[in-house]
Amino acid sequence: MALSARLEIRQGQGLVITPQLQQAIKLLQMSNLELEAFVETELERNPLLQRDERDGEGGEEHRDEAPVAVTEEHAADAEARAELDVTHDEASPGERATGDAPQMADGPAADAGGTIDWSRAGSGGSFDRDEGDFESALTRDKTLAEHLNEQLAAAGLTPTQNIVAGVLIDAVDEGGYLRLETAEAAARLGCAEALIEEVLAVVQGFDPVGVAARDVRECLMIQLKDQNRYDPAIGALLDNLPLLAKRDLAALKRVCGVDDEDLRDMIAEIRGLTPRPGAAFAGGEAATPVQPDVYVREGSGGLWHVELNSDTLPRLLLDQRYHARVSGQSKTDQEKTFVSDCLAQANWLMKSLDQRARTILKVSSEIVRQQDAFLAFGVEHLRPLNLKTVADAIGMHESTVSRVTSNKYIATPRGLFEMKFFFTSAIASSEGGEAHSAESVRHKIKQLIDGERAEADVHSDDRLVEILKDAGVDIARRTVAKYREAMRIPSSVERRRMLKEPA
Repeated sequence: MALSARLEIRQGQGLVITPQLQQAIKLLQMSNLELEAFVETELERNPLLQRDERDGEGGEEHRDEAPVAVTEEHAADAEARAELDVTHDEASPGERATGDAPQMADGPAADAGGTIDWSRAGSGGSFDRDEGDFESALTRDKTLAEHLNEQLAAAGLTPTQNIVAGVLIDAVDEGGYLRLETAEAAARLGCAEALIEEVLAVVQGFDPVGVAARDVRECLMIQLKDQNRYDPAIGALLDNLPLLAKRDLAALKRVCGVDDEDLRDMIAEIRGLTPRPGAAFAGGEAATPVQPDVYVREGSGGLWHVELNSDTLPRLLLDQRYHARVSGQSKTDQEKTFVSDCLAQANWLMKSLDQRARTILKVSSEIVRQQDAFLAFGVEHLRPLNLKTVADAIGMHESTVSRVTSNKYIATPRGLFEMKFFFTSAIASSEGGEAHSAESVRHKIKQLIDGERAEADVHSDDRLVEILKDAGVDIARRTVAKYREAMRIPSSVERRRMLKEPA
């Protein structure tokens, strides 16, 4: 067979994902914090983009128009599209704004410092000017590390011991436990492990009692010794905390060598201790609260109003006057290309933010329409729901709905929920009716177990299956056991022991 070169024409179809489309997909699944960081990066990189700093201009109007009444007839879909249309005409002649992305609330950065510069105040500084920082420095809660370092300064240790103690204090977590092995600390500092143990004993004597313990047993032992209540019997109890967790009182009596009354007294003493001695102090860093992406409010006539949280949507401006000036002054091809790319990127970003907001509102409106019974009557009425059902209802792909519901939160009258909370698997009805959601079945199981008041009332997993089938839920025993373990509910044997235990 001879080899030869020839030209062929073939026709085919293929999907090409451009870099901009890839970035738009990433924007869709970003949380509000990730989106803010991305927008800040674009503002620094693109000179044509500006943050809209206008206070209140159009903001209240947008909030009044954004709510979408969700009804059984899907009447909200057309309203959602109309309310989120970009209103370019309202912007100034030289600027264009993204109409669906309200201004993000930008507050002043909180002062994280704890020291007061008296020399600056005494050399002409004004207390009125720094009044907020001064008050925050005085009223800020003390952290556990600061509390321990204050005691370390008054402990009278040698310089070497002070260094070791500082390393140990830095390794104490917010709960008050030491998260550093003594051997690792000795290797890191190049000293004997005996020195680490010696300094650790000093740190464990600091307030709060039980701090710098390496595990729960040591934490409780330190507290008992401080109360002069540590003896061999209670030491044996601390050595067998797993038996206490299982409520195996008979085995505890054997290993501790005590009777019922002594065991009850020891358990009462253990319960009076603090398993997390550092919990009373402020954390090193303030936890960032979750901000909802969507608000759901109850309206008149049994309707639910869905609106975007304007504080999580950045509002951007394209400065067209600046673009006209720099484009007119551009001389080289490189400069013209840079300005053109900046303009295209700015237009794309505002269009992507607009589309992102529309999609989030569209998906959340359908979720609320599907789960209106949950909002009205509670978790027992949570319906089975999957991504395909929502995608088919709004005419989108399942992957798009999945991206929208990732790291997004809905604030409802029943609390703050991640969007994925509303997607639950279906459990068939034993009577052939409408299926039950997995979350509502979990709630029923928890209600049945919470209703146990005596040893005779404890339900085994098989008994729970029978009760649920009588209520119209067709469920297997292994599924009941899986749900119970996921809720960290002990088995029926352990629950009987707990009910046997004297109060």
